[in-house]
Amino acid sequence: MNAFEIGPMVLSGERLAILLGLITFIVGAGVLAARVSDRFNPWSTAVALGGLAVARLAHVIGHWEYFSGDLLRIFAIWQGGFDWPWAVIAVIAASVLMLKERRLITWGAAPVVAGVMVWNVAYQLSSQTDPTPPPDFVLASLDGGVVALDQLDGRPTVVNLWATWCPPCRREMPALAAAQARRPDVRFLFVNQGEGPDTINAYLRANDLALEHVLLDESMAVPRHYGTVGIPVTLFLNADGRLARAHTGEIAPEQIDAEIRKLTP
Repeated sequence: MNAFEIGPMVLSGERLAILLGLITFIVGAGVLAARVSDRFNPWSTAVALGGLAVARLAHVIGHWEYFSGDLLRIFAIWQGGFDWPWAVIAVIAASVLMLKERRLITWGAAPVVAGVMVWNVAYQLSSQTDPTPPPDFVLASLDGGVVALDQLDGRPTVVNLWATWCPPCRREMPALAAAQARRPDVRFLFVNQGEGPDTINAYLRANDLALEHVLLDESMAVPRHYGTVGIPVTLFLNADGRLARAHTGEIAPEQIDAEIRKLTP
């Protein structure tokens, strides 16, 4: 599964790759600052922060319909959502304005290229998803029935692993509920981890959430089947039930829609 535990933290493969690439860039720039010119210290800060800001802004502009109704989400960078190729604007601007000399600009390309290469290799290695088939067991439903997880109905499936005590689970739940209402061609399963019906019902009523197919996984068998780490986790299954993509951590509305589009013709 494309998620990693680092002490108490759980990082998705995508975020770990970004972190490794950034560390490589900063270390490389630090070496240049010590051996070539101290201009590389402020330059590396400007490139890192400027690249982050430009990539986020490009993502927001490209997905404006998802942000226009909630402008504070622009700052919710923990959800992900960056168009990284646009970060080259920050690299060029910082290099021209702060390094100035052609010799220093040429040196500056080295940590940038190294960081991009480390990011790309780490991302390719960590983003692979095994096409795991659905588990062959049943879970109790909040409405009193049972659901066989390997019983398919011809639709792709979105499986959300969540709990009421989990802050990122609570933050993403309205977006998932809206996606369920908007996409009847997709089956949604909200698999609660380790909690009882009373706790779940109280949470749904308090937050005015109308969810279909809320399942009780009190023994947390589903994450063991898929090998996931932590919650929330959102699994995207093809119509044949096999895993297509696993998203670890809070998921943004535009990411939900993008992953669903990959599952549907």
